[in-house]
Amino acid sequence: MSLNYVMIGTNDLPKSRAYFDVVMPCIGGHLAFDYAPGAICYQLREGRVWINRAHNGEPASVGNGNMVGLVCTSKDEVQAAHAAALANGGSDEGAPGPRPDYGPDFYGAYVRDPDGNKMSFVYFGEGG
Repeated sequence: MSLNYVMIGTNDLPKSRAYFDVVMPCIGGHLAFDYAPGAICYQLREGRVWINRAHNGEPASVGNGNMVGLVCTSKDEVQAAHAAALANGGSDEGAPGPRPDYGPDFYGAYVRDPDGNKMSFVYFGEGG
């Protein structure tokens, strides 16, 4: 399966940009497009992450059970992204560490962004 992009809703684009401008470089991302006040887009190693206001004009809201998993190239990258998220308005949903229930080499961390969207930073080990 290939994924081209994901969209993450926000109600405060400047606040989200301050958060993602610090977090995305930790996992190899950079700002690719700035369509403020409506949206911004980060280019990752593969695929893009759009941060945007809801297109229908209603408030953006988080989904129960929704999560975006962002691939990292090392345990250090997972740890750096998690630390950057917490230092910039994110909240902890699971500290960096092995998750053997998800696979023998799965290493991950979980956060919520300032809008409450849940995401994970994951590394699958050398064979991943």
